[in-house]
Amino acid sequence: MAEAERIIGTPDTPDAAGDGQERPDAEQERKQEQAPERPRGKRRVAVLFAVALCAYLLDLGSKMLVVAKLEHHEPIEIIGDWLRFAAIRNAGAAFGFGEAFTIIFTVIAAAVIVVIARLARKLHSLPWAIALGLLLGGALGNLTDRIFRAPGVFEGAVVDFIAPKHFAVFNLADSAIVCGGILIVILSFRGLDPDGTVHKD
Repeated sequence: MAEAERIIGTPDTPDAAGDGQERPDAEQERKQEQAPERPRGKRRVAVLFAVALCAYLLDLGSKMLVVAKLEHHEPIEIIGDWLRFAAIRNAGAAFGFGEAFTIIFTVIAAAVIVVIARLARKLHSLPWAIALGLLLGGALGNLTDRIFRAPGVFEGAVVDFIAPKHFAVFNLADSAIVCGGILIVILSFRGLDPDGTVHKD
């Protein structure tokens, strides 16, 4: 009887052990399937802020150099009359438009930064991360001028210095904003959303 009980009882032991192990394994598999999404999203956010930081530092450094070395001096010809570096103070928007609305442009720049920060939470697309990073870096660059430069807080004039022939004078922040905007338009036409999904509307 003892042997019979052992024979009958032994198959139940692995099954019971198996039942105890299957649930954690299934949970681990589900976690492993979901795990790549989180790091990927974090990497995209890291790319966004890295691009923004590079754009911001390049813009800030170029403006400091222009103010120190070029302001109140003769323009520097880069490619004859076609491209010059000439320091000017711009109270308007990008490329010198709307000088009477300095405070409004300051508020718009701050709003853009807030919107980008909110979008970053669901960002899973590398091209969108680059585009939003360019927008963020450019907006921060010009917003810094609005806040800290004369004539006053939120009314400061932006430093522009890139002067192509027959075109408005602009800076690296303006360039970053325009490039980011163009990239967003291209991504939208291709149907790619910030969360990484693709639609065919």
